Formats: sequence, structure tokens, C-alpha cells
Amino acid sequence: MTIIILAISLIFFATAVIIVIYNHFKNRRLMNSLEKMLKEAMEGNFTGSHYDESLLSKLESELADFLSSSSLSAQNVKAEKDKLKELISDISHQTKTPIANLVLYAELLQDSSEKLTEEQKSNVNAIQVQAEKLRFLIDSLVKLSRLESGIISLEKNQTELRPLLENITESLKERAQAKGLELKLNPTDAYANIDSKWTQEAIFNIVDNAVKYTQSGSVEIRVSQFDMFVKIDVTDTGPGIPEEEQTKIFGRFYRASTAKADTQEGLGIGLHLAREIISGQGGYIKVKSEPAQKASLDTPVTTFSIFLPK
Repeated sequence: MTIIILAISLIFFATAVIIVIYNHFKNRRLMNSLEKMLKEAMEGNFTGSHYDESLLSKLESELADFLSSSSLSAQNVKAEKDKLKELISDISHQTKTPIANLVLYAELLQDSSEKLTEEQKSNVNAIQVQAEKLRFLIDSLVKLSRLESGIISLEKNQTELRPLLENITESLKERAQAKGLELKLNPTDAYANIDSKWTQEAIFNIVDNAVKYTQSGSVEIRVSQFDMFVKIDVTDTGPGIPEEEQTKIFGRFYRASTAKADTQEGLGIGLHLAREIISGQGGYIKVKSEPAQKASLDTPVTTFSIFLPK
């Protein structure tokens, strides 16, 4: 009797050991299978056809279904991004020539201005101004779309700021002189961790706005260095921006009331593009402004501060 009990106990023990070993290898196989699925999904190589559902557990089957749908969604997103990229490229390419022709013909008409009446000269000038605005608008929207859709990524490197700022002031010097403005760049030896091409685009838009809306006085660029950031101040003696509008001016197509009264109207896209570029690199922009009626003409009334990561 004792032998029988001992035999039964051994059988139960052996069965338990076998079950434990079986479950151990089954769980290991399950984990290996799940790990393989996730690895293929992360590498973008997952496909449900690699797996036979009859051999999968419920969990594996559900994960396989989820990864298959995720893979399909990722493919759809990529396809949509490719379509968007193609559309943006088409818009940029197809509008470039007609706008260039408008500008060219306006310039040709201006060259023969001695044959035109004063009204005709005014109309030709208006055509040229609006054509330039249209070119700037389309260029800005194309750049903004490329940034927002991830078609273009910002590549940051340690960049010396002095040459970048000198390029900007050189580009705007003639326009500032034509208005009798002093465009001043203070010397600097600062470096920042930025995408130089896109950062120059952003700062140019801010300095261009300062020159555009300042009728007398000066526009000054000054650089300060801190532990984590480099600050670029663009200060002008323009009409100023009311306090209630200072949080809105970076919105797409928003234009301050003081700008709307100016004869050279902007488009309300430059500051929005500048903010997207700067924030996309881990920086930010602040504005401090005092309306012109509260300041003398010789007092800087608006300062845009651009903070760039060191």
C-alpha cells in the first residue's frame, strides 16, 4: 500500500514538474514571439503574413492584429506626407514663374516711366508692390508648410552669430537708409546651437518688420550671453504694439492695429514663421513694447528678444 501511495506521489510530482517545464517553455516562446514582433514593428518590417495564427496564443494574435493595423497606419501617414510634399513642391514651382514675370513686367514699365502719366506710374508701382507681397507670401507659406509637416527638419550646429547677423543687416541696409533710419549691429562673439539657415530667416523677418514699420529713428541689434541661452534683442523706434495685442502678433496672418495704419502693409506671416523656427530649435521669442504716444521719438519703444539655446 505504501509503495502504491509512493508511486502515485511520484507520478503527481513528475506531472507537476512536466507542467511547470512546459509552461516555462511556452511562456518563453510567447515572450520571444512578442519580442520579435515588437522588434520588427520598430524596424518597420512587421507583416502579419510572418505569423501563423493557428500557432499563436490569444495575446499574440491580438498583438499581431494591432501591429498590422499600426504598420498600415504608418504606411498611410507616409503616403500622405509624400503627397503633401509633392503638392507643396508643385505650388512652389508652378507659381514662381508667373510671379517673377509680374515683377519683371512691372519693372519694365517703371523703366519707361517718362511715357506714363502720374496715375499710371502709381498703378505700376502698386502692381510691383503687390507682386512682391504675393511672392513673399507664397514663399513663406511653402516654408511654413514644410516645417509643420516635418518635410524639412532643423539641423542644429554650433554657429557663430556675428556673420549671420551681418548678412541680415547688409540685406536691409539700403532699405533702412532710404527711410533715413540708422540700422545698427553691436559687435558680438557669441555662438548658439542652431540651424543657421533657418535662424537667419527668422531673425531677418523680425528685423525686416522693424525697418518696415519704423518711420524715423533707429533699429538696433544687440546680443547678450547667459548660461543656457543667447539673447538677441531687436529694438526699434516704431509706432509700438499695444499691450493687448502683444500676445496675438505671432498668430498666423494677425497684424497689429499700428501696422495696419502703415502705408507699407505686411502680411502677418513673418512673425508666425519666425516663432515656428525659433521654438522648433528649443528657443523662444518675447516682445516688450510701448505705444508711440507714450514715448519720445528718440526712445526705443519696441524690443523683440530672441532666445537661442547655447
